[in-house]
Amino acid sequence: MKRSKLLAPILTVFMLCFGAAPAFADNGPDLIFRRSVDFKLLTPNDKLATYAIDDPIIDGVACYYTAHEKGGVAGMFGVAEQSSEVSLACRQYGPIKFKEKFGQGDTAFSERRSLLFKRMHIVRGCDAKRNVLVYMVYSDKLVEGSPESSTSTVAIQPWTGQAEVPRCGEYLNR
Repeated sequence: MKRSKLLAPILTVFMLCFGAAPAFADNGPDLIFRRSVDFKLLTPNDKLATYAIDDPIIDGVACYYTAHEKGGVAGMFGVAEQSSEVSLACRQYGPIKFKEKFGQGDTAFSERRSLLFKRMHIVRGCDAKRNVLVYMVYSDKLVEGSPESSTSTVAIQPWTGQAEVPRCGEYLNR
């Protein structure tokens, strides 16, 4: 009994310090579902997990991404380096409202993909000519980046009850 009381706080501190559980943050992604992609007898399976995030500065836009989550012993302890392959789809789900100006390539969301050196980023831009928001997901690494990426677009459309369709170009920092 004493051992389990001591182990729980140690595991919590470890996970918080090393970012092993990014979904615990208030602004973290919402898990939609997970599917196992292989079987491991004594340790967790590798999985594909689909998450949703709301754009923090643009109301009415959500991005969904699917990422590989490694199982095995390293995955069980939250120390596995996750792969760079991530798919992305962003959609308008309500009236678009810009909360502030943004720059081309500004980060909309970022999360750790390894214990120390690798991060996944979702960045946003604006195609002002077509009034389209453009989102890209990629991974970086301290020593060597990855060319793996995915792009999604959101054509800003009128929404019921919305008087005017905002133009993303008006909210770009120039």
